[in-house]
Amino acid sequence: MEENTFATSAYIATSPEKAFDYLCELKNLDEWTLYSRTIEQIDSNTWLGTASGYQRNLYYHVRKINSPLFQGIEWHCGFEYQKYFQVYPVFLFPPNYIEPKSEEEGVYFHWLSFIDPKRRTPMIMQGIETVHTSECRSLKAILEKRAGHKMAVLGRYRIDTDTIFIDAPIELGVEYLRDLRNMNDWAHLLRSRGEVASEVGEFLDEYDQRVMSPYKPTILITTISLNKVTFIPNSNSRNTVRQLLFPALMLLAIRLHGVSFNIALLFGPQISRNDMANCKFKTSGQKV
Repeated sequence: MEENTFATSAYIATSPEKAFDYLCELKNLDEWTLYSRTIEQIDSNTWLGTASGYQRNLYYHVRKINSPLFQGIEWHCGFEYQKYFQVYPVFLFPPNYIEPKSEEEGVYFHWLSFIDPKRRTPMIMQGIETVHTSECRSLKAILEKRAGHKMAVLGRYRIDTDTIFIDAPIELGVEYLRDLRNMNDWAHLLRSRGEVASEVGEFLDEYDQRVMSPYKPTILITTISLNKVTFIPNSNSRNTVRQLLFPALMLLAIRLHGVSFNIALLFGPQISRNDMANCKFKTSGQKV
């Protein structure tokens, strides 16, 4: 398993706009995180604050993600102002991104953490699962209480995620993944059905059900994002696959000329509803 990438996801019963505005305000870290406390504002998008995992202060800088399909942010952190080695991308998926005709209100929060192996402390590695799951639950509760809810609201869909490190240039990864004609080479559960173009094609899944898969590439701040929508006509079901390519040098501040590949699978509707807070945490991938 890759030891540098961690993911936390949850459904939050608030509007995507309110979740986005709340996360963009770094001062709110004081309210929902375990021990990230702002001390001094440096500029409009940067604060100096505490960080229990690193056992020293960090500069926190926020960048906004505004794509045509969803919103999000990136937290950039470092020991020196404007010299950031830590990146936390957060994506806010509205339900109609997962399923265009969805009438569900709320937002799906997907938080990725990339930990620099040269700077991480034993406290970070021992506590990140517990801490980030607890913080995710705290964030969900704060935003849902503001929306008038008295208890955790369960979402209709779910997010599964996985990450690997690929020792290849990011440009090569983008060109390969965006071309549906390559699906027969790497998507072993799908087989092409008829002629497939670079961005539109029809496939058969492992049960010989027809799957139509259009691709929509998106360039975010420091991320190349590929959106693949799969639609199964026979069952009228729809899954959305968000493929994210992150330059390793930017994420981990180490001399790796490769890419971290995160795949987020957004499924609906939910099958299991046993998790009270609906917060999911996963460590995944192949060790770098």
